[in-house]
Amino acid sequence: MKERLQKVLARAGICSRRKAEAHILAGRVRVDGEVVATLGVKVDPACQQIEFDGQPVRLPEEKLYLLLNKPRGVVCTLHDPQGRPTVVSLLAGISQRVFPVGRLDVDTEGALILTNDGAFAHRILHPRFEIPRTYRAVVRGMPKASALDRLRHGVLIDGSRTHPAKVRIVRRLAGGCELEMTIHEGRKRQVRKMCAAVGHPVVFLRRIAYGGLALGGLPVGHYRMLSPQERARVFRKDRW
Repeated sequence: MKERLQKVLARAGICSRRKAEAHILAGRVRVDGEVVATLGVKVDPACQQIEFDGQPVRLPEEKLYLLLNKPRGVVCTLHDPQGRPTVVSLLAGISQRVFPVGRLDVDTEGALILTNDGAFAHRILHPRFEIPRTYRAVVRGMPKASALDRLRHGVLIDGSRTHPAKVRIVRRLAGGCELEMTIHEGRKRQVRKMCAAVGHPVVFLRRIAYGGLALGGLPVGHYRMLSPQERARVFRKDRW
């Protein structure tokens, strides 16, 4: 998209728009190798080369925040040596490089945030912030109250005890039930291992929320951009 040359220089942090106008009139700016010495010229910084005093003008990278409903069978990596589909292959229309915030197992579906904002990702992932993640798990069998209490107080997996989880039975199913579990750790396959530890292996797993940001009706395999208000919900500890 084209915009005025002085605005591009200002967005690049070189100077103010007023100063940029003076620099243009002084012949210090080139576009595609040609000096531009008149005001009002519009350029597209995405496909045109802009120079100031002979140095390329680079705009700061736009921050992107996406919520993807990851399907099963898709891996949370940028490239996969086994040739499996990756989460970035689902981001039609996104040309900038983004990365997943944490991981979902290949056989788990649901809410996955992708961004190019490292500070935002760090705040979600760092244990100090205790950002809750909520899952729906279909498990084998009907857990007794004692099994649910074990999950709520922490169970031993991989040699250490998990932090307490919030857990409730959502509905009964043939041969099992659906649980809703909220945890704020990011151990590998944690929900699956916790359920297996109390004798109720997971058959199907979906992450439905980060903090107060819910997946909602976003279809599997689709993504949407997150507004500033939605990004703030990630750090809410209350229900959505």
